[in-house]
Amino acid sequence: MLDKYNLEKTVRNLVGNSIVKEVMNLELAVKLIEAVKKKAEEMGMRVVIAVSDASGRPIAVHCMDGAYHGSFDVALNKTYTSTAFQMATSRLAELCRPGGELYGLQFSNDGKVMILGGGEPLKVGDTMIGALGVSGGTAKQDTELAAYGSSILKEVIKCL
Repeated sequence: MLDKYNLEKTVRNLVGNSIVKEVMNLELAVKLIEAVKKKAEEMGMRVVIAVSDASGRPIAVHCMDGAYHGSFDVALNKTYTSTAFQMATSRLAELCRPGGELYGLQFSNDGKVMILGGGEPLKVGDTMIGALGVSGGTAKQDTELAAYGSSILKEVIKCL
């Protein structure tokens, strides 16, 4: 008897990834976190890396040794923000600047809206399957790491 995971993997092997709807699961989240962690280490950074599903529900969080304690909630909120508004937090930050189209949005949702770079939607084609949040570096560094994670998503999926 095949469980859902093994059935999905078997179908993928038989017909390819093109018709199997991708979803965020723990295995994918952990593999993506491992890749982003390796990149952070290469950059000399200590960060918190969070992955959520498409609804913003956390799937996995990794705190590198020496990462700021406060980065935990920030990374999680970056995933929430990216899924809630279906865009990178760096893009939302531009829209929420004083005088911006969405100024004030950052004060909504009980303070969970994070307008610091480092949150990226994770998409397969046009379908959002989750989000990645990185916190612990500068906004530029967090944005770079999150964008890296988003850019390698398809490669990580192929390795599963």
